[in-house]
Amino acid sequence: MSESSEQHASPPNFPQGQSHPAVPACEQQQIAELLSAVPRRGRPRYRPRARRVWRSKAVRAGVLITLLALCGLVILALVREQTGTQGLLVGLGLATLPVPLLMAAFRWLDRVEPGPWRNLLFAFSWGACAAALIAIIANTFATRWIATATADPASADTLGAIVVAPVVEESAKAVAILLLFLFRRRDFTGIVDGVVVAGFTATGFAFTENILYLGSAFGEDQEIGTSGLGSVTAATFFVRVVMSPFAHPLFTVLTGIGFGIAALAARRILRIALPLLGLVLAMGMHALWNGSVSLFGPWGFYAVYAAFMVPAFGLLTWLTIWTRQRELGTISTQLPAYAAAGWLSPAEPPALSSMRARTMARDFARRTYGPAAGHAVSEYEAFATSLAFLRHRAHRGAAGPDFVEREQELLHHLWQRREVAGPSLTYAAQATGRVRVPPPYRNYGGPNPYRT
Repeated sequence: MSESSEQHASPPNFPQGQSHPAVPACEQQQIAELLSAVPRRGRPRYRPRARRVWRSKAVRAGVLITLLALCGLVILALVREQTGTQGLLVGLGLATLPVPLLMAAFRWLDRVEPGPWRNLLFAFSWGACAAALIAIIANTFATRWIATATADPASADTLGAIVVAPVVEESAKAVAILLLFLFRRRDFTGIVDGVVVAGFTATGFAFTENILYLGSAFGEDQEIGTSGLGSVTAATFFVRVVMSPFAHPLFTVLTGIGFGIAALAARRILRIALPLLGLVLAMGMHALWNGSVSLFGPWGFYAVYAAFMVPAFGLLTWLTIWTRQRELGTISTQLPAYAAAGWLSPAEPPALSSMRARTMARDFARRTYGPAAGHAVSEYEAFATSLAFLRHRAHRGAAGPDFVEREQELLHHLWQRREVAGPSLTYAAQATGRVRVPPPYRNYGGPNPYRT
């Protein structure tokens, strides 16, 4: 969904003369209206009003899946043509090894407000299929054109690697981030979301690229008869999978950071300029990586790796974790207003702003009330986090005209789950030392709604 039509004005429930949204009073009439507005269970039904391109959501999803599947089949055919069937299978097996680790790492960064898996799977599929196909076709065409124009194939290959490939590949990967930024705007709320989406997209792209490189190396070993640790396949695996599995994600994360900052910006010009700046930086880092040997000699790769890539990776990792801590700070700052209005208990904001307390609350609910209760607490945490970020965007002047409707839906979902989430989060707040309150089994009575 797109926010391109948003007017950056104060939402309807901002008090006159104030820039902060008023918190709805927790009254019986308000609660009754919320409970009748949305079905009791299931995922959020709220959707901002937007112009519909296709009438059927299933048709749109089907067309997208079909296009990505066709791109994947074409990719497999092209790789098989270059590497042979054996090379394709070997490359596929070796290239798969780092994928679960990278996906788990990026998903771990997204623990505060986890994005839907469908968005991440789309990003991975786009990188592995669509972006990879665009890169193969465009890079091949551009390199051949340069070789023909200059009559110097060697220089054309170097120019293609340093100039053409970074521009084409980073632009192709950025399309996935742009699409999610425009059409899944509710799930794209800040820097961490940009990093995670970019990481999944680049992981998919690197997966396909590694199949090609490892499969080609295996074919070369078959021709010259080498095997074992001295083989071209082993050397390629070490460089691409062991030493630099984070290379492509590191480049594209710069684009993701640009989109993530743009998601927090209230001015339209920044929403355009920041993603473009991130894309240019991603292209520049990619060009430096590809041109390390050509520009700095035989040891240039190791020099760039040690002096630039590793520090840059460490810096971006620190930035992402620091941003995640700021997100927890946003929760602790924004949610007390809802606790003061009666929507949350006083212990819940401190518990929700601690990853340890959130995990403990889910475990407590699961042990005490059953698996369904643990899932309800997990949903409660997600809705409360979204509510805090929504109010934070309103403070920054980036809330749209649908602020009230979104806030009411989130409060509705919190109220439906508070009977089990309240005691669980209060217990976690006490157990982790966030607040000093009596145990929940002394404060909360009544039957267990999840016990049959």
